[in-house]
Amino acid sequence: MAKRNTDTSARADQLKEDLRHLSETVEELMNATSKDASGEMHELRERAERRLKDTRARLEARGERLYEETRETLSEQVDCCDRYVRENPWTSIGIGAATGLVLGMLLGRR
Repeated sequence: MAKRNTDTSARADQLKEDLRHLSETVEELMNATSKDASGEMHELRERAERRLKDTRARLEARGERLYEETRETLSEQVDCCDRYVRENPWTSIGIGAATGLVLGMLLGRR
């Protein structure tokens, strides 16, 4: 669990760094636009486009990894719950009945 928190922190730091680079590039582009220097403007636009494409690709890759990790974690949790219910059927029935009773009482109060 601690490893996942460290991974999440590292990913958040990397995302912040990517966004900082992107904002710096956009700021440089805006400053160059005010100078109206066509050669410098062209170079900054290319750099901004390149960084934007790189950032977008990294964000898409991270999104896919996060989706896969979440899917894997949920699959493991479902397997664990299934195994518990199969090993302890009467306990599971009791938990389900108690949950239904509490929910029924709460909804009936309205």
